[in-house]
Amino acid sequence: MAADGAGAPPVLRTLVVDDEPLAIERLQILCAREPMVDLVGTAADGEAALRLVEALEPDLLLLDISMPGLDGMGVARALEKRTRRPAVIFCTAYDQFAVAAFDVAAVDYLLKPVAPDRLSRAVARAAEKLSGAPAPAAPETQAPVPEAPGFTEEFWVPHRSEVVRIAAQDIDRIEAERDYMRLHVGPRSFLLHQTISELERRLDPARFIRLHRSTIVRRDRIAKLRHDGLGVWHAELSDGEAIRIGRTYLPAARALMGR
Repeated sequence: MAADGAGAPPVLRTLVVDDEPLAIERLQILCAREPMVDLVGTAADGEAALRLVEALEPDLLLLDISMPGLDGMGVARALEKRTRRPAVIFCTAYDQFAVAAFDVAAVDYLLKPVAPDRLSRAVARAAEKLSGAPAPAAPETQAPVPEAPGFTEEFWVPHRSEVVRIAAQDIDRIEAERDYMRLHVGPRSFLLHQTISELERRLDPARFIRLHRSTIVRRDRIAKLRHDGLGVWHAELSDGEAIRIGRTYLPAARALMGR
């Protein structure tokens, strides 16, 4: 990794790996416009990528996942054995590998077609990681509450041309929509391809409660419980949203009141 003069941002020697010629061509064009990237080579499969890593010692790989033979995940795992390991940014058409990508310490996960601004942000993160400079702390309005051991602390959710990190503690409620779950985070919402039963297992029950077969709510978002006199109960949330409580989940909801 070289710096282009005093005070200038570092320039990362970059290798593009993709089995689709058009995808390589698009990334070559994007890299040519990116001042922090020095494109040193391209590879069309995983085995060739590892050979070029040995020969060229790049700082950064823009790496596809779905390739014949050794795929992108295999390449990333092979790189973990190297003393001098390049940073990895996955560039793929598939969103289902996002969790596995961060298991191999990828810097970022970009969905094709890669947007220029997303590539710029990802490259900046890679440079930061390689330089060892700490990321600037995000301002906080309150101290984060730690998750209980064994429960998921964050979700990586595909959204438009990127994959967004959502902290579990920031989710207000979750609603099922056919094969997807809608995660409500403040005024925004995101779709995650997962079953509600799996999400219920992954979330800390001390912080989240299932109120209906299709709804999970963060406990501290429940402002009050009310019933209509006919045995039907609702949970009213702090944002005014009313959630009907299913019969199966009513005992757990009533336990909130100590009953």
